[in-house]
Amino acid sequence: MPASSIQVRRANNTTPTPPQKQPQPTTLSRFPVPETLPFYHKHTVGPNQCCSYAVQTINAPLPAVWSVVRRFDNPQAYKHFLKSCHVINGDGHVGTLREVHVISGLPAANSTERLEILDDEHHVLSFSVIGGDHRLNNYRSVTTLHASPCGTGTVVVESYVCDVPPGNTREETCTFVETIVRCNLQSLAQISENMAARSNK
Repeated sequence: MPASSIQVRRANNTTPTPPQKQPQPTTLSRFPVPETLPFYHKHTVGPNQCCSYAVQTINAPLPAVWSVVRRFDNPQAYKHFLKSCHVINGDGHVGTLREVHVISGLPAANSTERLEILDDEHHVLSFSVIGGDHRLNNYRSVTTLHASPCGTGTVVVESYVCDVPPGNTREETCTFVETIVRCNLQSLAQISENMAARSNK
């Protein structure tokens, strides 16, 4: 399998739409994905929101990657912009709440997040931001994992939708969030590939 790579694509949401806009499926290309993929990566995008997704290929088996992603209680394992995480309610199932603290230098201090989906069969994790000291209101993320075409690696798809903060443009918001998502996925790739390399020794 070729070295890890990432691609980012934004949803076309430049035309204002009414609040009752129907969910728009995100379409992906360049690799085969299950028919259920659009079901998970489907967001209702309002007129003052931005939506995008990133695709990361990882040269590590899907179970190894999923073992890192599914840990809702330990996102800082690969999300290096996070300093700490504490589960404040729940036992790791859907509905669990966590509070994450962000490293200094970012326009945020902490975030309260709710686990929306944890599907070990289809390898889907989704969470929403419901509070905290930050600027990304109504943020929701969906991450899905898929076996790569060659069968020995993993394709990770992460999509999100969030409000555009007052004083910022949609372009600025997308650029900011995409930078974080891209760094997180690249970190996930490195950690997963290191795990796979150690297990093969």
